[in-house]
Amino acid sequence: MDAHDTDRLETESRDPQAPELDLMTTEELVRYMNEADRSVPARVGESLADIAAAVDAIVEAIRGGGRLFYVGAGTSGRLGLLDAYECPPTFGTPPDLVQAVIAGGSGRQQADETAEDRAEDGADDLKARGLSPRDVVVGIAASGRTPYVVGALRYARKVGAVSVAVCCVRGSTIGALADIAIEVPVGPEVVTGSTRLKAGTAQKLVLNMLSTVTMIRLGKVYGNLMVDLMPTNGKLRRRAERIVAMATGVKPEAAARALQQTGGDVKTAIVLLLAPAPDAGQASRLLMRAGGSVRQALRLARDDA
Repeated sequence: MDAHDTDRLETESRDPQAPELDLMTTEELVRYMNEADRSVPARVGESLADIAAAVDAIVEAIRGGGRLFYVGAGTSGRLGLLDAYECPPTFGTPPDLVQAVIAGGSGRQQADETAEDRAEDGADDLKARGLSPRDVVVGIAASGRTPYVVGALRYARKVGAVSVAVCCVRGSTIGALADIAIEVPVGPEVVTGSTRLKAGTAQKLVLNMLSTVTMIRLGKVYGNLMVDLMPTNGKLRRRAERIVAMATGVKPEAAARALQQTGGDVKTAIVLLLAPAPDAGQASRLLMRAGGSVRQALRLARDDA
């Protein structure tokens, strides 16, 4: 697809029924945008089977020692960057487990929008990260044809890494390159061509599911509680106390004492309080045997009793 072919993309099309935005009142504009955004979750819902398949592939890769790479340019790349950055504080993951690879690099204050046209950079940036067959590459591009992402997915295929495409058009270039294609056609944007709107929302919803459901499957959630968070500030320490209290039914003071005994480790504190574990060391060993799953650690404790 050459540069002029982008005119035919769904993400660049104009809604023939769109009102004249510059003639609308502020209240009319925010209502119109809100109504347009309501269509996005339903569109994402049409791709749930593909999203689930991608999650299963990511879980299998991480359990096998692999990593997850989000690759994108512009808004798509920044959404990948956001999701990757949220994983360590939310789920206690090491910084290199979920990585964002963005055209032009992530250290710039102003986006380098020219970088997305260099397909070779997508491959080179993954090569620099030491991409291996154990890893998963998620290529994100609203248009489904960004050269930087195309280059990255071609390199992933060459290496033998699992590849996933996330885009907002049907029959996309990156979808054809990937092992799993998540194509969410959201239609024309409120402001024609501004794919940070409905397309960006759709991509954010998909990435939320990819990372969150992966972490649930990896044992980083107990019930619906975020039990692998890193309590690195006052707000997060209070959150950790609340989570331990909710998981165990003890009073906040008892939860705080358990966290002191476990060095702030939420999962160990829960096992310490719910299992017949005499100390934090025993609770930690139960979790290690259980692969980090609180529920499995409690089962092991009952079996050992």
